[in-house]
Amino acid sequence: MAPSGKLTPLQEQEAQRLARAKAKANKTPVNRTEEEKALRKERVGKAKDALARSVGMRGDHVVTGRAALKNYLRQLNELNQPDDARFEMLIEAPFKAPPKKRTENRY
Repeated sequence: MAPSGKLTPLQEQEAQRLARAKAKANKTPVNRTEEEKALRKERVGKAKDALARSVGMRGDHVVTGRAALKNYLRQLNELNQPDDARFEMLIEAPFKAPPKKRTENRY
């Protein structure tokens, strides 16, 4: 019998584990400047403050805004971080209610 090209689930899982171990061994640490550290610390403080202030608020916009802030804090070590304008929008999201839809039907 000729061996098939497919891996069994156990072999596939072992291959993934070995690949993760190899990637972890080759990982280089990130060196941040003092300016980047200060900016990062300031942003984390602002995000946590916005989360704390929006605790008792209600509305769909609050839920989505808080979720976006939590997601930002979770993905803090990712390479792509929002720019300053986008970050300010993120901070204001729980507090700024979207405009209400107006219907033109006034019959």
